[in-house]
Amino acid sequence: MSAELEGRAFLVGDDVDTDLLAPGAYMKGPIEELARHCLEALDPDFARSVRPGDILLAGRNFGTGSSREQAAQALSVLGIRAVVARSFAGIFYRNALNLGLLAVVCPEWDGIARFDRVRLDPRAGRLVHLASGRSFACRPIPGHLLEMVESGGIVPWLERRLAARRAEGAR
Repeated sequence: MSAELEGRAFLVGDDVDTDLLAPGAYMKGPIEELARHCLEALDPDFARSVRPGDILLAGRNFGTGSSREQAAQALSVLGIRAVVARSFAGIFYRNALNLGLLAVVCPEWDGIARFDRVRLDPRAGRLVHLASGRSFACRPIPGHLLEMVESGGIVPWLERRLAARRAEGAR
């Protein structure tokens, strides 16, 4: 992932747990159905309002709770391109990256409102509020993790690497 991302901001607060992202009542159905209920307890219109490329800005401890991978998947299905949080619960952070959802730690992003346009440079570790030009320092994402996210997650990334090794061995 070499390019910066630009999208509309959606905001949520601290301690958003995996049950809010992937409500238990919908866990047995298809991921598309579960995604339609993502964050509905906080914002009933969230799933209907999200457009592909949007960026979710979150408070501290985002993704706390259970280890359900569907929490990250639901956001991806809705079109969320990245989650930028003051901090993440460890298991959500790993699940997001492993499933191809960009997760960036950014301790400060005050002054950004819902639907404001933002630009994220995950490699440089920079979030920019386009209306004000204000820039926020984030934790840069290492190149190998960006490559994994760009590949769609750890499984497609490993498959691609194994195919490349096989092709080299066949020469």
